[in-house]
Amino acid sequence: MNMKAGVLALVGLVSGFAAGATLAAEPEYATVKMEIDVARPAKDVWAKVGGYCDISVWMGFECKITSGDGGIGTVRALAGGRVLEILVAQTELSYGYTQPVKEGSFYNLYHGFMEARPVTDKTSKILYTLVLDVSDKADKAAKDADLAGRRTRFEAALKKMKEISEAK
Repeated sequence: MNMKAGVLALVGLVSGFAAGATLAAEPEYATVKMEIDVARPAKDVWAKVGGYCDISVWMGFECKITSGDGGIGTVRALAGGRVLEILVAQTELSYGYTQPVKEGSFYNLYHGFMEARPVTDKTSKILYTLVLDVSDKADKAAKDADLAGRRTRFEAALKKMKEISEAK
């Protein structure tokens, strides 16, 4: 591909992206970091709550794998397909996902990352981190409320994962 064709392809890609999603002028990325201690080894914790659709158990969302084999690139549909999430990172005890652009909606670059981290041979912690752009919110109060709501929901999920993991 020559330089001119490459530049035109890039311009077309950017134009297509911009037409498909609503973007704020200046992104404001926020991170929500959460963790909980678990009285079980990380490997056992992950076996109980680390499946890509285990979210249906610890968060109460309907979850269906719509494509993929459980590895990177697998797509899950939550809440009857209203939310799609693509697996973009994976290790033996962790995974990361993102939500794709939805035409006509603000694209907040939402990413989530969950990990069961060993602490000792018999204990671990579950870490859950969210990253998203909150620049579409009207003001600081709205941004804080959005992040607080997410923290509340995911901390409840962490408690449920702890309960499931520590059950005999």
